[in-house]
Amino acid sequence: MTVPFWSLLVILVIPYLLFFYTMRCRAQQLGEIENHYPRIQYTLLDGIGARACGAQKNAWEAAIMFTAAVMVAHLGGADPQLSSILAVTFVALRILHALFYLADKPALRTLVFVSGTVCAVALFLLPAFSNNSL
Repeated sequence: MTVPFWSLLVILVIPYLLFFYTMRCRAQQLGEIENHYPRIQYTLLDGIGARACGAQKNAWEAAIMFTAAVMVAHLGGADPQLSSILAVTFVALRILHALFYLADKPALRTLVFVSGTVCAVALFLLPAFSNNSL
């Protein structure tokens, strides 16, 4: 399996890790985990619990874009080394994004979000600049 595919696996695990952390916050802040109407309970969270919920939602959104970018790069015959560098960088930035979200560091969170988006867009564009492109 390629490095970008392994990176994709990590990116798809991050929202689940944030989900479990959000569950812990729900139990601590609200005394229970309400599974009949969990989305309503999420709206009652504050502080780190609310940020964990936001980080989880954002992680899912980023996973969608990254999945498409990895597939386009792979199917388009992009340079494997550059694809790997961009994929690993994206993973590192997404981990930092979650940590900055939880730590309530919005400026740093935005910086790594934009940087990660640049990596994903670059993955999309790599096949256009490869020797194999038409």
